[in-house]
Amino acid sequence: MSYVKTAMLMAAMTALFMGLGYLLGGSGGAVIALVIAAAMNAYTWWNSDQMVLRMHNARLVTQGDHRGLHEMTAELARSAGLPEPKVYLIDTPQPNAFATGRNPANAAVAVTTGLMRSLSREELAGVIAHELAHIRNHDTAIMTVTATFAGAISMLANFALFFGGSRERLGLVGTILMMVLAPLAAALVQMAISRTREYEADKGGAEICGQPLWLASALEKIASGAAGIDNEAAERNPATAHMFIINPLHAHKRDRLFATHPATENRIAALHDMVGRTRQNQRAVSVPLSKSSIPKARKSDRPGPWS
Repeated sequence: MSYVKTAMLMAAMTALFMGLGYLLGGSGGAVIALVIAAAMNAYTWWNSDQMVLRMHNARLVTQGDHRGLHEMTAELARSAGLPEPKVYLIDTPQPNAFATGRNPANAAVAVTTGLMRSLSREELAGVIAHELAHIRNHDTAIMTVTATFAGAISMLANFALFFGGSRERLGLVGTILMMVLAPLAAALVQMAISRTREYEADKGGAEICGQPLWLASALEKIASGAAGIDNEAAERNPATAHMFIINPLHAHKRDRLFATHPATENRIAALHDMVGRTRQNQRAVSVPLSKSSIPKARKSDRPGPWS
């Protein structure tokens, strides 16, 4: 049902874009709009990983760097039946992470230095598993396409005043309303798709690492940390906010209608429900994450699992 909902929302986004093209240039405008959208999405889809990573100044993590991160990602990828993705580190104190790439064979997982310092090994595994679930579900490609559509719709709406066809069909007031409502509708559809995919990635991530409570605990810590720490790169590039495991922006937290992510408490509750449903078959999963379940760090270790 989640994939059906995503497909329906994508169809709505396409119809909205073609409708704008029709209002601007009739049936020919609708065809031109579709061609433009296809060209934009093809370019963005092919270059999405490097574009996003450059926006956030991510640097590649090689094997042996940042003790255990690369190896953990490789092990979880094998568990998920995925090719090993590239691993990147983003230098920002805000705890967060995202996945990008046009397909599983060309995917990357990026985590922040703040995440590395904030989470235990088990919680970090839950986050990496969540991002791998996005890759396995091809969410990175879906979200790239929807973001491109949303941007193109806003661009077409801004052109409306300069095309006589739209004024003749809608009048001046109708054209102005279209300029306001079309980008708003596109943004709402984009955010609805993002929220749908996050629930699926939480479920898939819990299955990949085998411990839903690791991810639940991580989400709670990340949401708390992200709420009080700015992510300057994300604020400069708000179109990438939907890619993160928790919304990195502070400007949108006041309005639930425009949230790019589901409420964190709802996501945590869904993960706890998974534990309840599998309590008898997976007894270890039902044990809440506690300090006693986390291996003690050696005195020689610096703070944080891989800091």
